[in-house]
Formats: sequence, C-alpha cells, structure tokens
Amino acid sequence: MLDEQAGFYRAVAAEYDDHALPLPGGDELSEALDAFRPTGSVLELACGPGTWTGQLLRHATDVTAVDASAEMLGIASARVGKQRVRFVLADLFGWRPDRRYDVVFFGFWLSHVPPERFASFWSLVADCLQPNGRVFFVDDGYRPVEELIEGEDSPVVQRRLIDGTAYRIVKVPYQPEDLEQQLDRMGWRSEVHSTSGPFYWGAGDRACPRQAP
Repeated sequence: MLDEQAGFYRAVAAEYDDHALPLPGGDELSEALDAFRPTGSVLELACGPGTWTGQLLRHATDVTAVDASAEMLGIASARVGKQRVRFVLADLFGWRPDRRYDVVFFGFWLSHVPPERFASFWSLVADCLQPNGRVFFVDDGYRPVEELIEGEDSPVVQRRLIDGTAYRIVKVPYQPEDLEQQLDRMGWRSEVHSTSGPFYWGAGDRACPRQAP
C-alpha cells in the first residue's frame, strides 16, 4: 500500500496543483502558519512540490525539505530555488534525521500516515526537534464518496490521475478534537483548529522535551 501511495505521488507531481481542493478555509491555513512564525532551522516533511516551502522561507533561517518523490523535489526546487533550502530525497517511513531543528512542519501529510504508524511517526517528529522545538501541521479530512472503495471505516481510498489511472492511498479523516486528544496521550502539548472548510491546522511542542544527544 505504501509503495502504491508513493507511486501515486510520483505520478501526480506534474498535475498536483490541478487536484487542489476548491473549498473554503485554505487561506486560513496560510494565515495560521504566518501567525505561528516558523523561525530558525525548519524541517519540512513531505514537502511535495514546494507549495509551503516558500512560505516557510519567509520566516526560517533555513529549510530542509524531505520528500520520497524525485519528481516533487524537482518541481519544488524550480519553484523556490536552492538558496537556504536543502532538498532530501527519502522515504519518511525509513528516514532518520542527521540533525535537530527548531520547527518541524508538514502540510497535508499526516492524513496519509497509516493509523498503525501514527505513534512511530510522531516519535520521528520528536527525534527531529531541538529541546523546546515546535511543530506545525495543516491537513484536511475530506474524502469524497467515490474514493471510499473499501467503505467509510477504512483508511484506504482510491485516487485517480487526470488520465484516469487509479491508485490506492491512505487518507485518514482526523477530527481536530480527537487528534488533539491522541497527541495529548502521547506527551504532546497541542492545539488543533478547524477552518471554515474541511481543513485543519495544529501547533504544539513536547510536554517533556528530550535532551539533544
């Protein structure tokens, strides 16, 4: 499943912006990120085509942008350039950081993490942060009925390219309040907020920050 999901994002890279959700609330995500002010060294997980990378650079000293798709990284590099940005090609389910960061950011990625990997993903986020580091994320819980090929209770949906080619991917429709509670149980201090549309954003830090090695 994860291989198929990665294959979809390699294939969809060139048309990614054409699949953007024409729904209300998207501007609220950008406003919330600016208010958060991701300063210092920022790690962007699953950067995709650089949609958020440029906004991060408005505040950050430098950005390390990681993605599993060389096609996505190529578009991101062309979009924002390489000044103050380090692009890293890596599968996030096997990648480990070579340093720690002041901020970890991920946009529209958390919902693609399988539920059974939720805890290990947040452990990775913790390992990426400096003591007292912060995390910020944006996402949505939107799943059209036609994508629910295995029913509403399954995290698996089907997405299609413009040419009709179908791929199965993970899409978990988190509810902000439930997500905040899950993170609280895992030792994160967080606030997760809904927008006027299907989107949400969250910010937080570790309740008991780890000491850097």
